[in-house]
Amino acid sequence: MSDDENIELGPDPSLLLVDDDAPFLMRLARAMEKRGFKPETAETVAAGKAIAHARPPAYAVVDLRLEDGNGLDVVEALRERRPDARIVVLTGYGAIATAVAAVKIGATDYLSKPADANDITNALLARGDNLPPPPENPMSADRVRWEHIQRVYELCDRNVSETARRLNMHRRTLQRILAKRSPR
Repeated sequence: MSDDENIELGPDPSLLLVDDDAPFLMRLARAMEKRGFKPETAETVAAGKAIAHARPPAYAVVDLRLEDGNGLDVVEALRERRPDARIVVLTGYGAIATAVAAVKIGATDYLSKPADANDITNALLARGDNLPPPPENPMSADRVRWEHIQRVYELCDRNVSETARRLNMHRRTLQRILAKRSPR
């Protein structure tokens, strides 16, 4: 799909983009506009929720971690006002537990950053059996281990001591792992 190709968006192409990375947000807004969407942007949970309440869009792309809180709060606000909205959650921290939480509260899909406009468009427009194809490069074993640790950490309400106990791991070792970026 080329950048300039318009796809079938339906009668309402409104799109809410929420991300605290301003350059990424502007690039994504321009790219989505070229695809026929009518984007509106927000850089905070508060601004995203305000737009969701005032002008609930048909589509939304919400970053999970924002400076003023959790993007899932925007997903919930949008779900209340517009149950039919198609929402994709972006995360730079691809933790499976948070992705599951996002889908449970109403996100249509989730993508790990960096995701490009084509990936996001495909996720927003995928219906039923027409799901996007699996990734060309699946997660490495190190990444799968990191994801599992993140999942257990989230399930333990982000309690390091409890997570370390359940994983049969020294607490300091776990703290070092949690402090690092996710492996590729």
